Amino acid sequence: MTNVTQNGNDLQFEFHKKTAINLFNEVWNLMEKKDRTPEEDFLMIHKAHASCFHWGEIGEPINFSRGEWQVSRVYAVLNRPEPCLVHAKRNLEIVLNHDIKDFDLAFAYEALARGYSLSGDAMLKEKYLKLAEEAATAIEKDGDRKVVLQDLGTIE
Repeated sequence: MTNVTQNGNDLQFEFHKKTAINLFNEVWNLMEKKDRTPEEDFLMIHKAHASCFHWGEIGEPINFSRGEWQVSRVYAVLNRPEPCLVHAKRNLEIVLNHDIKDFDLAFAYEALARGYSLSGDAMLKEKYLKLAEEAATAIEKDGDRKVVLQDLGTIE
């Protein structure tokens, strides 16, 4: 996935990194906005995908994972279970293939639980909710574990 290598003077690398980070943060602002317009919903989708793209140009597997997680979360916020699950499954695939642990593993399971909750599949929702809770017990930092557990509590 990585097309651009980093070196001290690589402007292209810095462009992709800065753009990916800025877009990721802008998506969070839109997700948290209480009175988003339909146009802002589309903007949020596009920015999440664009952030994922820019990380794909220069990032590491953990960046790809977090990008896919955010895209999945955007679709969850918009109550669109099918694309939510597509990106949640891709996230888990990246996490497992690259042996990524800690809160990224717990959040990969969280995304699937949330997607299955939206789709109405209670059995798979419970399966991934349980896996997320189990993964959360292995999170090193108490603050990170607390964030994951609070987020799991928002899944209906």
